[in-house]
Amino acid sequence: MSHKHPIIAITGSSGAGTTTVKDTFGKIFNREGVTAAFIEGDAFHRYDRAGMKAKVAEEEKKGNEHFSHFNPEANELEILEAVFEEYGRKGKGKTRHYVHDDKEAEVFGSAPGTFTDWEDLPESDLLFYEGLHGCIKTGKVDLPKHVDLKIGVVPVINLEWIQKIHRDKSLRGYSTEAVTETILRRMPDYARYICPQFSETNINFQRIPTVDTSNPFVARWIPTPSESMLVIRFANPRGIDFPYLLSMLDGAFMSRANSIVCAGEKLDLAMQLIFTPLIHKLMDLKRRAS
Repeated sequence: MSHKHPIIAITGSSGAGTTTVKDTFGKIFNREGVTAAFIEGDAFHRYDRAGMKAKVAEEEKKGNEHFSHFNPEANELEILEAVFEEYGRKGKGKTRHYVHDDKEAEVFGSAPGTFTDWEDLPESDLLFYEGLHGCIKTGKVDLPKHVDLKIGVVPVINLEWIQKIHRDKSLRGYSTEAVTETILRRMPDYARYICPQFSETNINFQRIPTVDTSNPFVARWIPTPSESMLVIRFANPRGIDFPYLLSMLDGAFMSRANSIVCAGEKLDLAMQLIFTPLIHKLMDLKRRAS
């Protein structure tokens, strides 16, 4: 952690909705005049699309049918930790982009399924990470110790799968069968490496649908925010103004001493209310340390 060069990490599985949270933070940064350097977890995959396909086939020949991007060995986590460490010390670092589809290929000038070249991060007030492994701890890396604000995005698992299936089909051209195979392959690594991160976060946002999602593999629609409830858990509730939040989030209630429940369509408002003062605090600590 670094008061002078703070880091925010959003952690969530593929299809969890971390991009929505990133967009909300973008609004807050613009409104509050904060300059953020953004890095994506996918940029730190170890293999490009062709390389990952070959690695999965290699692992299957060895009897491992569950090798996935959730696994630390499929990612350059040591490099990611080095970026976090360098940014915390100097406000500098490098990143790149993983190109997912033709639309991104037009933007970055690289073929889908490949990486762009490494580039220096721009000058910034803070670093913002969004991806799979922002709070992972293994025998080799400890990312949470570098991060000043850690946030988990955790929809119930059937909803997460519905969102992933619809996204990968509509935006990336995959079939339902291909996405389902990916989900099944990732399950052991999801339990081992994704779930434990949500015990490292400062705040978790979990969306729970109020409609039937019992078979996510045939769901025709993604449950809307108005068809969902939102559970917000604070690891340390000290200093959180719960009466104010409850007054601003119509219909909200506290389910535990550290948890608020509100309507799903209040996600953006809840994040604005919760994160704006936390960003102010980070910037105040930054100014004092400079």
